[in-house]
Amino acid sequence: MRIRDQLAQAGEPAYRFRQILDAWQSSTAETFADVHALPARLRSELADRFGPRLHPLSVVEAQRDEHVEKVLFASDSGARIETVVSHYRAGWDSLCISSQAGCGLGCTFCATGAVGLIRNLTADEIVAQVMHPRWTRAGLPRPASVAFMGMGEALANPHVFDALTLLTDEAYAGMSARRITVSTVGFAPSLERLVAEHPQVTITLSVHSPFPEERAQIIPLEERFPLARNLGVLDRHVRTSRRKTYLAYLLIAGVNDSDDHLAALAELVRARSRPELFHVSVIRYNEAAGASPDYRAPSSTRVDEFVRGLTARGIRATRRRQLGAGIDAACGQLHARYLGTPPVAVPIETERIAVAPAGR
Repeated sequence: MRIRDQLAQAGEPAYRFRQILDAWQSSTAETFADVHALPARLRSELADRFGPRLHPLSVVEAQRDEHVEKVLFASDSGARIETVVSHYRAGWDSLCISSQAGCGLGCTFCATGAVGLIRNLTADEIVAQVMHPRWTRAGLPRPASVAFMGMGEALANPHVFDALTLLTDEAYAGMSARRITVSTVGFAPSLERLVAEHPQVTITLSVHSPFPEERAQIIPLEERFPLARNLGVLDRHVRTSRRKTYLAYLLIAGVNDSDDHLAALAELVRARSRPELFHVSVIRYNEAAGASPDYRAPSSTRVDEFVRGLTARGIRATRRRQLGAGIDAACGQLHARYLGTPPVAVPIETERIAVAPAGR
């Protein structure tokens, strides 16, 4: 985005940005000097203005299991973030991207929240996770859908709105807004802005408890922006957009998995203006570094019982399929154990790949 603005200010023709974008998505151009479609003068000017590297993110390391690949990126400023791509048997991929280095909201189930906020990512750094040549090397397509479910609270970062504009811009990433999901624990003012500016984006709101005092123990932001306020925003949104909205419910053994929780959650959904457009996604808790030591995963049987209990009460609900727990790539597990070490970029063609045994 900064490059496009710079080109416009310098009076360069519009096709120059497309030439840079094509080079950016290739697996061969690493620096502005490699973009031979540009005149030497412009290559030099861009390198002086933005530094020699074409990509704002470098691959540091990657881990894989049978279905998931987790990549650690380093930005030019030294920030480190994790991005996860899930490969589904149906033949499509989904990319989980980060919006912040660390997170300042302190949710007690989340490894990233235990780190604290390092800084917001820029729009360029957010979009670079999607457009990085890593995903398209060897002729592979870019992931078909994108979810802001990585490190950070997306709606606490104002640069996310510019990133969404770039991702849906036909002249840039050209993604359908309906293939993008923004997940939030309830940053209500930005949620209001999101539904106004990007009404076709899919929204997931984390609930995790139907009881305000208990929810505040799990998601401290409840005290600033209560769940009721966020649900009010979504009520108005689904009436006007008629878009399905998701409510995430992280099931923690002995904390929020009782029959009372089940009944109260069902009543919370039934009270919505269009309850048929609210879908509860039940997630089994994953043990995460830095999360509350008292939290435990419920049995798989209990998760299924909870989902059946919701559907028996007329609530649309499913159990979210989770991948990547064996490499700390599942919900709530992304963290920053590496933030204290200097970034060492690894060339795309020689990067270190740690492969976990299948079935972990």
